[in-house]
Amino acid sequence: MSSNGTPLIQARDLVKRFGDFVAVDAIDFDLQRGEAFGFLGPNGAGKTSTMRMIGCVSPVTDGSLTIFGLDPAREGVKIRGRLGVVPQQDTLDMELTVRENIVIYGRYFGLGRKELGKRADELLDFVELTERANDKVEPLSGGMKRRLTIARSLVNEPEVLLLDEPTTGLDPQARHVVWDRLYRLKRQGVTLLLTTHYMDEAEQLCDRLVVMDRGKIVAEGSPRGLIEQYSTREVVELRFEDGNRPDDLGYWTEGIVDRVEALPDRVLLYAHDGDAASHQLHERGLTPESVLVRRSSLEDVFLHLTGRSLIE
Repeated sequence: MSSNGTPLIQARDLVKRFGDFVAVDAIDFDLQRGEAFGFLGPNGAGKTSTMRMIGCVSPVTDGSLTIFGLDPAREGVKIRGRLGVVPQQDTLDMELTVRENIVIYGRYFGLGRKELGKRADELLDFVELTERANDKVEPLSGGMKRRLTIARSLVNEPEVLLLDEPTTGLDPQARHVVWDRLYRLKRQGVTLLLTTHYMDEAEQLCDRLVVMDRGKIVAEGSPRGLIEQYSTREVVELRFEDGNRPDDLGYWTEGIVDRVEALPDRVLLYAHDGDAASHQLHERGLTPESVLVRRSSLEDVFLHLTGRSLIE
C-alpha cells in the first residue's frame, strides 16, 4: 500500500457503454501500491474495456475513475507517462531490431540517448533477450515477442504495469517464463494490474482479484480466499463413456457431495473429502470411465458463481 493508504487507482460505479451495449456495468475496485491485482473472467466479460479506461485510451461513460489521484479525462497524458502497458496483441515494430524497439519507444517519454541505451541493456538482460538485441523482431518466437513487449513497457520505470491477457497464445513453457519475469517485477515492488481468463495465471500472479461476468464484478478476494468461500476443499471429476452418463446424478450423489456440476465432457462433484466421496459412489454402484480427485480451483469458483466455463 502507499504510505497514506490512498489507492493508486480507484473506481466507483464505473460504466463503459458502446451504444446500447453495456460493457462495464457499475463496478467498484481499488488498486494499492505494490500489489498484483487481477480481473478474471471469460472473453467479453468487460476486462479489456476496463483496462482501456485505466490506460486513458477510452473515455469513462459514467461513474468515477481516478488514477494516481488524477482524472483521466483531463490529465490523461500525465497519467500515461506513469503507466506501463502490455496490450493484448503485441504492437512491436517488426522492421526494427529488438534493442531499437525499446530505445525508440523510450523516446516518447523524453528519455535521453545515453539513459535509454543503459535502460535498454538492463531490460534486455531482465527478459533474457541480450543475445537477440541486434536481431529483427519478426523471426522471434511468440514468447520472445511477449517478453520484449514487457521489457518495452518498463522503459519509463512505470508506477503501475497494465497487462491485458499477458500470456494468451503462448505455449506452456513460454507462459512460465513470462510468469517468472512478472513475479520478479512483483518482488521488486512493481504494482501489477492484469486481465486473464487463465485460472492458473491468476493463482500464480495475483494477490487479489475480482471475478467479472457480463460487465459486473461477481466476487472479490485473494485466490485462496475465493476458493475457500465459494467452493469445497476437493473436487471429484467423473468421465463417462458416450451414452453411459446417468440421467439422475442427484440419485447417485445425494448425501455424499455438496454440489454437482454437469459439464459437456465431465461431471464435477464438490466435496470436503474427494477420496471418501468417490469410494461411496463406487459402493452405490456408479462406474464412470475415469475418476480424478483434485483440489478446488478458481475455475470451480467461476462455475459456482456463473454456471459457465471460464474459458469459452
